[in-house]
This record gives sequence, structure tokens and C-alpha cells, in this order.
Amino acid sequence: MALVPPLLRAALPSVPLVNQLPGVKKAPAAGFSGLTRTRPPVTVEREHVEAFARVCGFPRKDDVPLPYPHLLAFDQQMAIMSDPAFPAPAIGTVHLENSITRHRRIAVGETLSVLAHVGAPVPHPKGTVYDFVTEVRAVDGPDAGELVWQETSSYLRRGTPDPAASFGTVLPEAEPSGVVWRLPADLGRRYAAVSGDRNPIHLYPLTAKALGFRRQIAHGMWTMARCVAALENRLPDAVRVDVAFKKPVFLPGSVAFGSAPVDGGYAFSLSSPSSGTSHLAGRTTAV
Repeated sequence: MALVPPLLRAALPSVPLVNQLPGVKKAPAAGFSGLTRTRPPVTVEREHVEAFARVCGFPRKDDVPLPYPHLLAFDQQMAIMSDPAFPAPAIGTVHLENSITRHRRIAVGETLSVLAHVGAPVPHPKGTVYDFVTEVRAVDGPDAGELVWQETSSYLRRGTPDPAASFGTVLPEAEPSGVVWRLPADLGRRYAAVSGDRNPIHLYPLTAKALGFRRQIAHGMWTMARCVAALENRLPDAVRVDVAFKKPVFLPGSVAFGSAPVDGGYAFSLSSPSSGTSHLAGRTTAV
């Protein structure tokens, strides 16, 4: 299995019969307590940062865009999801929420350590949620070992509902402010090229239809990043950003952005310009 590409390895548990093979078959959720993966220290490269910034709408700077370190942990998250000990197949698991806390700005050229961890499953009214926690720490200098960035990504695996469980974070509303972004058909492929997230639902109409979508959809993390880019010059160095992903954004398509001041930060949103359907709700909070 070590020679199988990560995306294929992640998809195999969703294939009937194949998903019963040793090394592919998933362990039951009962008794699962968690998994952790790390990577060797990584130096932030300007070329990669600028490619991410171009796709997501950030200006060119000497520090990284707030969501950028998510990319540094993507392989670790995929390794966890692909592990037979992790109960849920990656394909079909839905990204519900994301929370990022930046404790300080991270400079281009810094060397960082990256750890990804998932704990025991959490009941949800529609199934089970797995919270993936990422910790990014400084490696060199006087603040070596300091936690500089952290993230919680919450993923839903539909299944036996728990009516008593929480639906998740409640976020303030932000009405559209007249800004409409038109998203090209190849946006998913462009973001995949810099993020490494080549889930077929984001790439082409045919690959998306094979997984139940009428055509390809934008990455949730791109929608978060694009909203943060619109607010970037108003955010403090130490800040938390929370988002809830609502309905998928089909490509090509258009989305209306909205933002409004709230206590300690900003509420923001993405919605359909025609129907008003909510795609994303979020807020920033100074820390």
C-alpha cells in the first residue's frame, strides 16, 4: 500500500469488495481513540506561497496568507484518513467547519514543524464528526517550539444520527455587500495544483458526476481563503477565523460576498447572487 498514490489509497475503502481487503478495510468506529502524523521540518518557499496567493486573491507579501499552513498539513491529514485504523473513508466525508488561529505572522523562508491529529469520533445529528487538529510550530530562533498557527477541521461521516447532538458552531449573519465573484470552470484544478487536494469532485464535470454532483464544485478551503483575502488588510496579527461550509459552490458560477463588523472582528458570508442560498458563514476574532 505504501506505493499506492495517496488519493487512490483514500478512495479504495469506498470501492465495494475492494474495501474488504486487508490493508484497505476500515476499522470500526467503536474503540477508535485517535491517530497522529507529523512531517519533517518544512521551509516555507516563496514560489509556493505566491502561487497560493494568486489563486486565492491575496497580495504578495513577505509573510504567508493566514490559511496557507493548511497546505503544509494536507498530506498528513490524507495519511490519517487513508490509514485502515481510521474508521471513515475519505471519499464521501464532508468538510463541515474549519477554525484557524494565527498566533503571529509566519514569514516566507521560516522553517516549521507540522503535526496533524484526529481524536475519537463525536456524535452529530446526521452521523459522526471527526475533528482534525493541526499544530504548526517554529523550529529555529529564540521562539523555537512556539505554537504559531493551529487549525481544527471538522469532517462529517453520514450515518446513524444522534438527535441530541449539536449541529456545530453558530455564526453571525452577514448580508451580501454588492461584491460578486465570478468563478471559472477550472478553479478547482487551479487550487488543486497548489494545495495537493485533487478530490475528483473539484476537477471536471465527469469526475464530479461520478460522485453524485451535477458538475465540479469549488474547494471549501478556497472559499474560506478567498473571503479571508477580502478582509486581509483589516485583520490583526493574532486572529482566529471560524467558518461553516453550507452548500457547495458549483463551477463555473458566481458568489456574492458580504461582511460586517461584529464585536472583536468581522462576520462574513458567501451566498448565491440569484437565490440567496448560503454557501459559507464565518467570523474573525482578535486573539
